[in-house]
Amino acid sequence: MHRLLSFLFAALLVTSVSASAQQILPHSFAGWSQTGDQIFGASSVPNAANSEASAAGVAAEYGFTGGEHATYTQGAESLDVTLYRMKDPTGAYGEYSYQRGPGMQRADLTEHSSIAPDRALVLAGNLVVDIQGKNLNARNADLKALVSDVSQHAQEGPLPTLWQDLPQKNLVEGTDRYVLGPQTLNQLFPGGLGESIGFSRGAEAELAQYHLGGRNATLLIVDFPTPQMAVHMLGDIKTKYNVNGSQPGSSAPPLYAVRSLTLLAVVAGAPSQSQADALLAQVQSGAVLTWDEPTFQFKEPSIEMMVVGAIEGTGVICLFALVAGLAFGGVRLLVKRSMPGKIFDRTSYVEVLQMGLVSKPINAEDFYGTPGGAPTGPGPDKNLPDRVALRIFR
Repeated sequence: MHRLLSFLFAALLVTSVSASAQQILPHSFAGWSQTGDQIFGASSVPNAANSEASAAGVAAEYGFTGGEHATYTQGAESLDVTLYRMKDPTGAYGEYSYQRGPGMQRADLTEHSSIAPDRALVLAGNLVVDIQGKNLNARNADLKALVSDVSQHAQEGPLPTLWQDLPQKNLVEGTDRYVLGPQTLNQLFPGGLGESIGFSRGAEAELAQYHLGGRNATLLIVDFPTPQMAVHMLGDIKTKYNVNGSQPGSSAPPLYAVRSLTLLAVVAGAPSQSQADALLAQVQSGAVLTWDEPTFQFKEPSIEMMVVGAIEGTGVICLFALVAGLAFGGVRLLVKRSMPGKIFDRTSYVEVLQMGLVSKPINAEDFYGTPGGAPTGPGPDKNLPDRVALRIFR
């Protein structure tokens, strides 16, 4: 029984440690105290800002890994705070753009933050914080204290820059959305293009609304890893949808598209093709194609430099030859003087072919003045004149 109680206590301790390790929202900040906290996983997303039943699927496309919900009170006032934890800052930026509601203005809580009288949305690294309460515009200091505590747990990293390719003329403020999956795109862009864009092959998208001819049209730009993929996708959607009049008899709403290097731009809801073309003409790819092979510039030296260089090079070669010759000869002579017959010209390795042209037997040591006996073997013919000898080394 005692061992069972010990096991249960240890299990409860591990569970509490694990829960506290996942907790990011502070217990209190700037006079606000937490009265309730709930940690949820990737399969259960609180649908605070969107009424679509597929909010969990959209969050999964952005890389949602878990979150937290807490209620804070200060006197009679209360705040509901929901935190979304994504796998990286790119997904968090997409979730932030998706959660941002109409009418929200830019805030100074972080670089990417928005606020309305009853709601504030903040992007901090891979975390998205959704704050709901009353009169939030007057609680800027309190919100900054909360964001400062949360930011200590955020994973920082580069954010998407595709929004920079959106034209600014006639743009409806706050309608830009960053998209990483087909389910999100089908919710935000008419026509059901989600499955035909190619998100599984590295595509990313950005869309926004524009005032065209008294009504709003939606511009979608999709960035592909290569220009070839963009060309292929443009041809693919032309066969499936009424793009640029590719299906004259179709009852589907017309779409207008153009490609610029790795970007594919599509407009839906334009009053006319001329107005759509005017909007598409403003889309320019930010990609720059460069030649990254190593290059060099050849510059022919002057005649004076070539002559002087030739003389200097010849002098260096001659000096090297002189030093090498003296070193080789000096070392050899020094060794022969100090250790005669030990290293160079040893008797056992020197033979003299005697042609019998002299009356005196020839000894190998006679060529170097070193002592030693005459080699054994038959002597020369003493009757031949002249003194000729051929020295052979082996």
